[in-house]
Amino acid sequence: MKFGFVLPYGDARTAAEFAYQAEQAGWDGFFVWEPVWGIDAWVSLTAAAMRTSRIRLGTLLTPIARMRPWKLASETATLDNLSGGRVILSVGLGATDTGYAAFGEITDRRLRAELMDEGLEILTGLWKGQPFRFHGKHYQVEESHFYPPPPPVQQPRIPIWIVGGYPFEKSMQRALRYDGLLPLRLDPINRKIEEMTPAGLSEIIQYVRERREAPYEIIWEGRTPGDDPAQAIEIVRPWVEAGATWWIEALWGEDNPARLLERIQQGPPPL
Repeated sequence: MKFGFVLPYGDARTAAEFAYQAEQAGWDGFFVWEPVWGIDAWVSLTAAAMRTSRIRLGTLLTPIARMRPWKLASETATLDNLSGGRVILSVGLGATDTGYAAFGEITDRRLRAELMDEGLEILTGLWKGQPFRFHGKHYQVEESHFYPPPPPVQQPRIPIWIVGGYPFEKSMQRALRYDGLLPLRLDPINRKIEEMTPAGLSEIIQYVRERREAPYEIIWEGRTPGDDPAQAIEIVRPWVEAGATWWIEALWGEDNPARLLERIQQGPPPL
């Protein structure tokens, strides 16, 4: 089990300092989220890369459907080189209630899924280098030799974690084509998110193991008390036993820097 910390709020300077503190405290990963309008994730992670040397750096998550995939390919490849190969990219459809309507972003689920699939093909194709061409329903890319960036340090690619909605086959198969699963359990009729239990996660992981060989990451998030290691272990253990490989400490809604820093410095659960 690896442990990451996702920063719910803070500017790039805060991200740099907190990532440094997370590395010192023994966390394995430091993550930021990517808003429609707000603190830029890749500037924050670049600042974090300059203060750290070991900890993995990534997003939770990147809604690629509303982005130019070639811009994202440039950002991720550049940061992977700067950090010495420490980037993780998490991708999902995104939450439409976080400013999509205010900025005229696409909210239709089917269209966003199409854009995500094509965006991922372009992203991974550009990471491999030139020549690269793509002709899809939404994007057209021709070969270009105009100062392309060096390929990512990590090969065959930067690890990509994908949100997968179980039991929907298309969503799960998309996730299985890449390197890790951010699992959601959805009502098969109305697609509403259902509460996940360790038993439910175990069922999803069994589905994964029947269709995908290891190594493959399973990511779950939650909260643990940093001042009570025994209780923290009890919270995390059922998810470990279910088969999760990453625990993300997620204090969503917390905007007090002092409390966030305190939890980071307390370190991950001592499994």
